[in-house]
Amino acid sequence: MSLLSKLRCITVDVTGTLIAYKGELGDYYCMAAKAIGLPCPDYKRVHEGFQIAYTDMAQKYPCFGFSAKMPNIVWWKTCVRDSFVKAGYEYDEETFEKVFRRIYSTFGSAAPYSVFQDSRPFLRWARSKGLIVGLVSNAEYRYREVILPSLGLNKEEWDFGVFSGIEGIEKPDPRIYRLALERAGNGIAAEEVLHIGDSMRKDYVPAKSIGMHALLLDRFKTEAAKDWREAGAIVLPDLVAVQELLESDKLKC
Repeated sequence: MSLLSKLRCITVDVTGTLIAYKGELGDYYCMAAKAIGLPCPDYKRVHEGFQIAYTDMAQKYPCFGFSAKMPNIVWWKTCVRDSFVKAGYEYDEETFEKVFRRIYSTFGSAAPYSVFQDSRPFLRWARSKGLIVGLVSNAEYRYREVILPSLGLNKEEWDFGVFSGIEGIEKPDPRIYRLALERAGNGIAAEEVLHIGDSMRKDYVPAKSIGMHALLLDRFKTEAAKDWREAGAIVLPDLVAVQELLESDKLKC
């Protein structure tokens, strides 16, 4: 039996799979600083500072502060401040507030993101086949409420979303995939679901661990893709290739 004929639901990762960041993080931090008359911070230092600060915050307050009941804006304000400090930039409170407000507003809009050209056609194709389409993402509430709708990825393309900042569970915890099964409804079983993502650790392994089918996208030709294939994963370059593979009936179950 072909996999497509058995599927009732497809779940998809968001960042790196459906959408991508435009430019580099340093671009937006620099623009925010310059907008209020400050010198442009060093891109590399800010980027490295952000990576450290974000990792620290994610460990101390996972799911964007969900369990600690930390407001989203407070989580990001702490992260952005620490990013600048670790990069060697310390601003007074009034100055930092101006910079932060610009950064927070920018990343809560469509401005820093772009939608891959094959994303909407694939999601609509899946729904045309009668499949329920869900999103599973380590993202905060603004993805669902603001960012995705402003990018044109709305209810015409997907049926439900599971976002870590709203649910308090994040990938690679398998529970986020079990929650996706619940949201899919209609008594859908794990073996009737295909998950598509771009991370072996966060997407492929946990989805497979609960019985889902899974495959990975390698849009950016990463070195890790070779290891993914050697580990037995199906790795494809884009969603066009996913659709072609599913329609070819070469995937059996």
